[in-house]
Amino acid sequence: MIEQKDLSMGVAGVGAIGRNHARVLASLPGVKLAGIFDVDHARAAELAAEHGTRAATSLEELASWTEAITIATPTLYHYETGKKLLEAGKHILIEKPITDNTEQALELAALAKAKSLVLQVGHIERFNPVMSLLEERLTSPRFIEAHRLSPFPNRSIDIGVVLDLMIHDIEIVLNLVRSPVESIDAVGVPVLTRREDIANARLRFANGCVANLTASRISPERLRKLRVFQGDAYLSLDYQAQEGKIYRREGMEIVCEDVTVEKDEPLKLELAAFAECARHGLRPRVGGREAAAALDLAMRITRLIEEGQAKGNLTLPDLPPLS
Repeated sequence: MIEQKDLSMGVAGVGAIGRNHARVLASLPGVKLAGIFDVDHARAAELAAEHGTRAATSLEELASWTEAITIATPTLYHYETGKKLLEAGKHILIEKPITDNTEQALELAALAKAKSLVLQVGHIERFNPVMSLLEERLTSPRFIEAHRLSPFPNRSIDIGVVLDLMIHDIEIVLNLVRSPVESIDAVGVPVLTRREDIANARLRFANGCVANLTASRISPERLRKLRVFQGDAYLSLDYQAQEGKIYRREGMEIVCEDVTVEKDEPLKLELAAFAECARHGLRPRVGGREAAAALDLAMRITRLIEEGQAKGNLTLPDLPPLS
């Protein structure tokens, strides 16, 4: 039996998120962390020394050392960085959102397809172990409610909370419902940045399903929960605790069933899946087109929020308390 050589991988951008990419890749079986690159060369050199690898002086140099690269730069540079690496023949994983422009997102997806390269996008919740409950038990969602709250992150302030946090739930909802969006109601408020820091969106789909999504990055607590209702039951998922409950109708009663979830680090599962796709040319769970669809809907929500702000409509209806 021929031993399979390690896949040489790199990280472009080692801020708060990229540092975790480097940490996971450095210990991932079947992977060699061949190098990292950041415009802050001192930061790159320090992290490279920590993980026993090299710091590249340019993106081109990093590409010459690797077969696959994860991109964790600010969103503004996702398109430019992704295009360069795809043109250099590298498989890439881009952190979400894929870009800040739907047309550019579709261009990256088309380029990856033309070059037979893997383009995966970092919608990490799709790799959360609790997602298996939805895949196993969900048949026809009728109402979905998502809450994603966090303290102010001091990062990703080049985008609003819809593109920063809510887009996780947008992508999940699109994957679950698989029906065109017929109407959107959205409102948001800037608090600590010039973009919305708290937002609510209500989506109505052609098949009758309704989704209500709330995201905040000014909460004193962290909360990442999803509830999905269908005719005979509803599922309650806690992404953060990696716990789930199923409430089922039995006669005229509702019974609760706790479900065992095998806990694991979603980032490790996500990067391991990317490595497997890159090694064997497999289709990623969230590719360029899926990410572009989530981005397009997120941008539509963002535009509605901006229009509401311009009209002075700054009241958020029925949001959960922040404490």
